[in-house]
Amino acid sequence: MTINFNPAQLQVYLVAGTQDVPGRSLVTVVQQALAAGITAFQFRDKGASQLTATERLALGRQLKALCTAKGVPFIVDDDVDLALAIGADGIHVGQSDDQIQHVLQRVQGRLFVGLSCSTLTEIQQANRLTGLAYIGSGPIFPTTSKADADPVVGLKQLKQLVQTARVPIVAIGGITESQLPAIRRTGAAGSAVISMVTQSPNIQRTVRAMLSTGVTDDKII
Repeated sequence: MTINFNPAQLQVYLVAGTQDVPGRSLVTVVQQALAAGITAFQFRDKGASQLTATERLALGRQLKALCTAKGVPFIVDDDVDLALAIGADGIHVGQSDDQIQHVLQRVQGRLFVGLSCSTLTEIQQANRLTGLAYIGSGPIFPTTSKADADPVVGLKQLKQLVQTARVPIVAIGGITESQLPAIRRTGAAGSAVISMVTQSPNIQRTVRAMLSTGVTDDKII
């Protein structure tokens, strides 16, 4: 059965793993974010994570159940085996991860696929793919959430990427609440955030601010 994907699911896209909530429960943070109204969740547990493979699978299944109960797509970063074992809705891969063509063929009809693209060349290559659901572009601004982040894209280039891409783009990287309107003015379908939500003193207020940010006709200067 083909997994349904709606670009509106990209509006408030939370990315997180245990490494993003040191000393706290990722389950609790995701529960709060789901209650506040996030529209997608990506399980990205790597880097400083101390989980074993068995623990990661168990946590992923728990988080997937929470997302399913709220009707929110559950996406796994990079690990196709983990995504299939959990029964995820989607998989997100980067330029340096497993070859995108292989991923698309392997998960066809079972998971929707997102791909990281931060340059026009990468977008043009992605346009030739069949079966891609969306693109993640960034970092839009400097970020400390990913040690392996690509060079900063910026708003003007993001707008170019959006205009070139054949599938919707979600912006990621260094995004703060004050920058949400500018992100939306580029035509991006939404914002993917890590610390903006995981480190927020009021997750409900932060998510509501993301949900309330609409598209305008203002031009980027």
